[in-house]
Amino acid sequence: MPPFAQTRHFVFDAYGTLFDFASAARRCTDRLGDKADALTQLWRTKQVEYTWLRSLMGRHADFWQVTGEALDNAMASLDLADPALRERLMGLYLELEPFADARDLLEALRADGRQTAILSNGAPHMLRPLVEAAGFTALFDHVLSVESTGIFKPHPSTYRLATTRFGCEARDIAFVSANSWDSCGAASFGFRGIWINRTGGPKEAVPGTSEREIRALGDIKALAGLA
Repeated sequence: MPPFAQTRHFVFDAYGTLFDFASAARRCTDRLGDKADALTQLWRTKQVEYTWLRSLMGRHADFWQVTGEALDNAMASLDLADPALRERLMGLYLELEPFADARDLLEALRADGRQTAILSNGAPHMLRPLVEAAGFTALFDHVLSVESTGIFKPHPSTYRLATTRFGCEARDIAFVSANSWDSCGAASFGFRGIWINRTGGPKEAVPGTSEREIRALGDIKALAGLA
C-alpha cells in the first residue's frame, strides 16, 4: 500500500512549495534584465533570514513587512534604486504563479475526500489574494497563517496551528514543503513530512527528517495512492 494512502490531512507550505516566488522577478525582466535571478535569490534569502532573526530577537513583524525589508536589501545590494520597480515587485508577490503541477494534485486530493490546508508564514492579507489569484480557494479547507502565533516557522507553535484546526495528532498530518528547513521543522514537530527537493540539494543539518523526499508536487499522487 502507498505510504500515505490512509492519510486524510495534507498541509502545504505556500511560498516555494505551491507558489513560485521566482515568478515576481521573472515578470519584471523588462526592468531587471540579467539581474532577475540574482534578485530572486537575494530577496528570498533575506526574507527567510529576517523571519529567523526576528523570531530570535522577539521582534515580530508580519510577513508583508519582512518581505518588503528583504526586497529593499536585495535591491540595494544590486544597485537597483527604483521605487516604481519595488512597488511592482511587491504587488506581484500577491499573485505569484503556482507551480504547474499544483492544481492537478490539489484537485486529486479533494476528489478523493482528503482534507487540505496551507500553513504559511504569510500574513492573512497576503495569502488571501494569492490563493484567489490562482483560483485555488475551493481547493483548501483552511488557509492558516502563523501571524496568530506571533512567531515564524519553524517554531513548534506554528505547526500546532494545523493539529488544532484539524483536531488531530501530528502523525495524522502529511506536511509538504519545498524548503528543507521547514520540512525539518515539521518532521521534528511530529508531522509525516514530504520534502519536495526540486534542486537535488542536501538536507539541512538540523533536527527532523521527512518521511519522503520527492522531486515534484505531482509525485505526491503516487504516495497518496491516487496515481
